[in-house]
Amino acid sequence: MKPFHVKSIQKDIFPIGFGGASLSGEGGGYGFGAMSEEEAEKLIRASLERGINLFDTAPIYGFGLSEIRLGKYLKNSDDSFVISKAGVDWHENRRVNMSNDPKIISKMLHESLKRLNRDCIDLYMIHWPDAKIDIRKPLEVLYRAQETGKIQHIGLANTNAEDLEKAKEIVKLVGFQSEHNLWTTKSYELLEPIYPESLFTGWGTFDKGILSGRVSNERKYDSSDARSWAPWWSRKDVAVKLKKVDQLKSILESHQLELSDFALNYGLSTSRPVCGLVGMKSLSDLENVINSLNNRIPPQLIHKIYTDWTNLPME
Repeated sequence: MKPFHVKSIQKDIFPIGFGGASLSGEGGGYGFGAMSEEEAEKLIRASLERGINLFDTAPIYGFGLSEIRLGKYLKNSDDSFVISKAGVDWHENRRVNMSNDPKIISKMLHESLKRLNRDCIDLYMIHWPDAKIDIRKPLEVLYRAQETGKIQHIGLANTNAEDLEKAKEIVKLVGFQSEHNLWTTKSYELLEPIYPESLFTGWGTFDKGILSGRVSNERKYDSSDARSWAPWWSRKDVAVKLKKVDQLKSILESHQLELSDFALNYGLSTSRPVCGLVGMKSLSDLENVINSLNNRIPPQLIHKIYTDWTNLPME
């Protein structure tokens, strides 16, 4: 699949984006297992060679490690498009602090610029809504940073209708990010009629491995993998999803299709282009994702399989 042009940012974006949390495991925070410095460099450089030009990260990914590694190995690439975010900070003891307080947003932006080894971040987002802070206040900080050339574009991640409406008073938003996969497309459906020319990046393309077939009820995770301790990774919920995935696999087998190919194709089969974020951990992961991208499935077949699957009752 060829890159698609995003008018609002005037750039061609490859349909697959690099999910930077894959680089950050041993750093702590949000990450998915250890990766050596050599492995990180090879993976980033190979991704660029294969056409991937969007790299998504955030400070909480490895408590800065993901940004540091991207800063090292993208520094000579003028073609890369980097997304980072603010709002998920941490204390000295590494207790996570989620706040969109303008002072925190300003501090995090300048720290990200330093770690990423850049004078300007291509797209900077507020990571999550904060019920205690009016979204217009942190966006004022980002607007001023945009005026001084520290940010090229401004966006919102995991947002809601109320914040979208308020944001219109402050800035022109051109980028959005939310979960987008076989389980949920609600955020895309919310944003599409409001910002039809924006860049939408969808996280959770393979739902942390569930939709790639690499998660099982028996799988163990080491301490550098957030799935070993995070409250959002409930074994009970995972077990329910795996049962539903087994049903999908049975349908796919009758069409001689692979789960990972279908999951990726589904995530990209929207009314307009979406960049699907994938947290690749190895060169073989990279090749598998590129192969899934090239194994195109007709939209009509995607719709039929998805409909048949979602209509099946849970056993």
